[in-house]
Amino acid sequence: MVLTGREILKQMDLGSIHIAPFTPANLGPNSYDVSLNPKLLVYELPAGAPLDMKEENPTRGLVIPEEGLVLQPGTLYLGCSNETATSNRFVPMFEGRSSIGRLGINTHITAGFGDVGWGYLPDESGNLICQFPTWTLEIEVVHPIRVYPNVRIGQVYFMMPEGEITYYKGKYTQQREPQASRLFQDFK
Repeated sequence: MVLTGREILKQMDLGSIHIAPFTPANLGPNSYDVSLNPKLLVYELPAGAPLDMKEENPTRGLVIPEEGLVLQPGTLYLGCSNETATSNRFVPMFEGRSSIGRLGINTHITAGFGDVGWGYLPDESGNLICQFPTWTLEIEVVHPIRVYPNVRIGQVYFMMPEGEITYYKGKYTQQREPQASRLFQDFK
């Protein structure tokens, strides 16, 4: 079951969904639009060198200026949303906006699935507190295209899980900037 926009608002009032910053115009019939943070990361490797999943691969940061930045095919751009859109009760899911996809921009390769409790950590009393993480974007483009900071790039919707809830406790709980893969930590 996918929550409607009105139900998203209701659950925000009840504290089971956190969206911040919240812009009412970004709330749709059954999702919330999130915008592109101006910070990006790209992997920086010597020509022809492979990424290594057992290693922390080098990256360099880019900033999308107000006049835009041209993204090139064949480069993976790691970005993030400006907004937190998460829940301690529902499964948050990310999809690119159709207007973005129609320009040949893929906003996520495999990371569209959120987990219940992603971004929540226990305080000293054991109560879960939202740490306000941002969504990771794995951006690739079909054609060279100029993108702009803070454009609405994707949408988050919320689904009702069935069964006992176990909260996410992974390595991306507190991200507020683009994050490179931390898969190498699984090998240690």
